[in-house]
Amino acid sequence: MNFVTAPIIADLFLLAIGAIGGKEIRQGILGANNISPLDIMLFFITLAYIAISIDASGLIRFLAFKVLQWGGNNGRRLYLYLYVFFFGLTTFIGNDPVILSGTAFLAYMTRVSKDLSSPRAWIFSQFAAANIGSAILVSSNPTNLVLAGAFGIKFIHYTANMAVPTVITAIVLYPILLYLVFTEPGLIPRRMAMYQLPSHLSNVPPANPNIPAAKDLTVTELSHCTPREAGQIASAQEGESSRDLLALEEVLNPFLDTKSAIVGSVIMATTLITLLALNAASTGTGEHPVFWVTLPAAFLMFCWDVGCGWESRHTTREIAKFGDKKRLQALAVQQTNPALTITTPSEPVGRQATMNPSDEKESQPAVADGQLVTNPESIISTIHEATQCPARAKEQGACDPERETPGNAPHFSHAEPSPASRDTFGSEDFKADNMDTECHKRPQTLVGSCRELVDWLRATFPATMAVFSHLPLALIPFAFAMFVLVQALVSKHWVATFAYGWKHWVDKTGVVGGIGGMGFLSVVLCNFAGTNIGTTILLSRVIQTWEEIHRVSGSQIDSRTFWATVYSMAIGVNYGAFSAAFSASLAGLLWRDILARKEIEVCP
Repeated sequence: MNFVTAPIIADLFLLAIGAIGGKEIRQGILGANNISPLDIMLFFITLAYIAISIDASGLIRFLAFKVLQWGGNNGRRLYLYLYVFFFGLTTFIGNDPVILSGTAFLAYMTRVSKDLSSPRAWIFSQFAAANIGSAILVSSNPTNLVLAGAFGIKFIHYTANMAVPTVITAIVLYPILLYLVFTEPGLIPRRMAMYQLPSHLSNVPPANPNIPAAKDLTVTELSHCTPREAGQIASAQEGESSRDLLALEEVLNPFLDTKSAIVGSVIMATTLITLLALNAASTGTGEHPVFWVTLPAAFLMFCWDVGCGWESRHTTREIAKFGDKKRLQALAVQQTNPALTITTPSEPVGRQATMNPSDEKESQPAVADGQLVTNPESIISTIHEATQCPARAKEQGACDPERETPGNAPHFSHAEPSPASRDTFGSEDFKADNMDTECHKRPQTLVGSCRELVDWLRATFPATMAVFSHLPLALIPFAFAMFVLVQALVSKHWVATFAYGWKHWVDKTGVVGGIGGMGFLSVVLCNFAGTNIGTTILLSRVIQTWEEIHRVSGSQIDSRTFWATVYSMAIGVNYGAFSAAFSASLAGLLWRDILARKEIEVCP
């Protein structure tokens, strides 16, 4: 059971016992009381496709790399620059792409810093900035869409009212983080130096990380290593591990598809401007669904990604095929050398590795008495050989596919190997080919055919498949299930009960109580009421019912009190996303999972 299945199971249980019926399900999906879940989900997913496509082009990590250069060796200045960068970027493209790419960038950056004792200060400030920044634009967060639709708020009015308190919050939070929260030595050092890439890697253009073969593939020794150090090997010359070198490459040699980044940025900017203009010019709300603007824009971005993938399909397929062969060869090496293991990172959109064929000779591992002698440069060279475009490598004479046959495989060393080492490496390609042949001889199954289709799509359309793999599609069933649950509370008059309680509270405390009470409730409920999305749906219904109670009784809610309550909830559900529990928001769950894959443990 997880955050997707739990609300669905709850809906099915209520349906089975007759607590809800078709009316609640229909209203929970199609909408009621100015809240249209279907329109909201279509709008958010289509806009998320554009944002994640920009991320897949490498633009976010490239900009983060530029911020890293501007920050220099001053740790506190870099901390400020990254904080402002993540806040501003989230404002325009939303928090999901920033958390997806920015968290991985910080994980690598803090790993290769010489002066950081822990990444805690950096990852928490990034998470806070990403959630605060998402409160300004309606399009940055699905909670903002729910709220704007429920109360008929024009997008431009929402931004005008939310910009000042959000920016003030960001300004006040920074010194609190710097001087009160993260005061331990080594968390935010005054001087922060980075390790430098080796000369044979610094000037090599990075490969496309969206191609399957661009994943890391390292062969490292496990002997004399602690469990936490497993998969790392020390460099006698520079004191760096192979994984540190990979992290350095991730940070200091980022991939950027310039054309896709420009096209994606133009489409995103045009879409947001069009949304604001049409929404401001409309005489009423709900006349035209907002996804009428984002859906064509997402389709244009999709066509661009598919077109770019198809145009370069021969190169990307060749890289993927070449990388698979090198992977099988590495598996064969592992089988003949039990002391070796192969580590592969978990994220396909997270690596930029290439090869420098001119350094092939000096980076080859040596063979002595039938044993493999590894060193970090040879490891990096092996990684690069697996991800280098074969056509480019062939021009430089590094790897000729025609020579890579079982009988004429390239050796790891230019020197003539000993008989023992020939037994170890001479049959390497033979074993790899045998493994590949055995795979093709297996009976074809539906699962196997689907897996082959996915592999073919990833090799042919790498950017498109990378975007689809990171789309928040799990949000769709979760949100619909939460809408149905809240509609069940409405039909059973629980929401009316909550609204009467809120009415009595505001009558006694006035506008100050309305602001403080709603802010407190929205932040706290984010941790218990099905993330900030479930909280927004529930509290929006409560405020709507509160307004209806006054209308029926003939009294009128003070306009200042009403809108202060609404915008207090808007701030609370955005800030509540980074409060007490990871489950306070879907972004928090994504953030925790990314950090776990990077071996960074965080506790709520």
